Amino acid sequence: MKRILGLAILAGSLSLVYPHAAVAGDALGVVYPANGHKTTAAQIFLIGTAPAPGEVTVNGKVIDRSPTGNFAPSFPLEIGENTFTLQYGDQTLTLNITRTSTSPQPTAGLSEDSLEPKTDIAKLPNEPVCFTTIAKPNAQLSVKIGQQTVPLQPQGQSVNLPPNSSALTQQNQPQTTDQPGVYQGCTAFSQPGVLGKPVFQLTKDGQTLQRTGASTIEILSPQDFSVIEVTSDQGVARTGPSTNYSRLTPLPKGTQARITGREGEWLRLDYGAWIKAKETRPLSQNILPHSIIRSLRSRQAPGWTEVVFPLQNPVPISVNQGDQTFTLTLHNTTAQTDVIFMNDDPVIRRLDWQQPGPGQVEYKFNLKPKQQWGYKLRYEGTSLILSLRHPPKGKGLSNVKVLLDPGHGSENDLGARGPTGLPEKEVTIVVSKLLQEELKKRGTTVVMTREGDDDLYPKDRVDVINQTEPTIAISVHYNALPDSGDAVNTAGIGAFWYHAQSHDLAVFLHHYLVDDLKRPDYGIFWDNLALTRPTVAPTVLMELGFMINPTEFEWITDPKAQKQLAVSMADAIAAWFSKQ
Repeated sequence: MKRILGLAILAGSLSLVYPHAAVAGDALGVVYPANGHKTTAAQIFLIGTAPAPGEVTVNGKVIDRSPTGNFAPSFPLEIGENTFTLQYGDQTLTLNITRTSTSPQPTAGLSEDSLEPKTDIAKLPNEPVCFTTIAKPNAQLSVKIGQQTVPLQPQGQSVNLPPNSSALTQQNQPQTTDQPGVYQGCTAFSQPGVLGKPVFQLTKDGQTLQRTGASTIEILSPQDFSVIEVTSDQGVARTGPSTNYSRLTPLPKGTQARITGREGEWLRLDYGAWIKAKETRPLSQNILPHSIIRSLRSRQAPGWTEVVFPLQNPVPISVNQGDQTFTLTLHNTTAQTDVIFMNDDPVIRRLDWQQPGPGQVEYKFNLKPKQQWGYKLRYEGTSLILSLRHPPKGKGLSNVKVLLDPGHGSENDLGARGPTGLPEKEVTIVVSKLLQEELKKRGTTVVMTREGDDDLYPKDRVDVINQTEPTIAISVHYNALPDSGDAVNTAGIGAFWYHAQSHDLAVFLHHYLVDDLKRPDYGIFWDNLALTRPTVAPTVLMELGFMINPTEFEWITDPKAQKQLAVSMADAIAAWFSKQ
């Protein structure tokens, strides 16, 4: 529920509200959820407010409220429609919330929506190809594809993993669920060729029903292969063929690789990663994109050390950062290295390399500074350029540039909403400007991604980070929870990081603010967020409290507390730099 819709439900009707205050008005109001909201969660919280005097009831029971009248109680949800009636004096609000089931529902026939795979797929010979559908129990199901008939068997129980967001609510344990009516079968094909579309067949009570699936199955030829080139500046590589899969090291523009599989709009590359086809272009030549590597040299650029890897082809890469190590792996590469030129350097203490397996060369940079300050990767022709950033000169904040990113902005990106409807974007800009003032008092150069109510996409903010190359970057946010969370009992400051170079900064800022301000501790999270992914500098995202917590919301919107928070954050940043 990070982006809460700005809806208040008054007297049974929906109306948009944009109050800019932390105190209730004259009316009973609910900011979230909207009437008619649908969710798969087992519970829901109702975020809203009413004048402090008097009582608010939900389905006849009095609910707890903050001193100013805000509330966010949670209630269990049954499968289907759930009705909540809120009462304050003579004011009544009614919400209908529908909980939908996550379990597949058996059908009498072969529903087109249940036939999988749903998209065209291509695999190498002898790789498993699986087919799934949903039907009533005790049916006989099979799939005809190519020259094979594949029986589909009932699956019974399965172990499901909750979404990644469940880690935010401490509800991320595996769950065993029944799969009534789920049938699956797998096979493999040894000969290349286009097999066509699978034909699903169901036999029950002496009747047979056939339905053709939507996907075309192809088996690729290992000899007649295709090669692509990455066209995006940073091609998004993933562990599987959808955005549900984890990100891997981005592929610099110009990277070349062989295609070993396809699923819909996704391509599997020869080193194992998947990338969207729209981030690539096919190459006409069918030349295996492999390279040898011989000598290496390092060179100096203002503020950076550049290491040049001369290659025959721009190959895929992977990066692994440690506390004082930086490991770069070149895929589809074989070493013929005898000479490396690496002068005494402000960043690199020593470079070691090894060939851990066929087609992989691993370079491990042992670094001098305890803190890593950023890196960049690009191709110049077929040569890979790794840039390692030098530490800032001198001590204190007068020699550093801090980027502040006030989260959200504009009516198109409100962020989380407090019980009165106050959007997160209003608080983040206020606190960021206060922090900007405090840092400037200490001699810091400050860059802001937005100064007003600007409509910025995450990419726009990341572009500012990459273009300005700050010493550190901090994205300022306030928090919310998924529907299954507990808004009343969840509060505190949280810190989010992604690259190892950002870990120490995230931990330090988090502990400093919690201790100095005596705030609850929400925790420190490794999280794959757009504003934690930039590599050019240590970059963290701070969630400074929960907009949806009725009591913490009052602290968040208190001008004196905002000023105190800005001072504490500036002190924390200064203290972190002083220990480097």
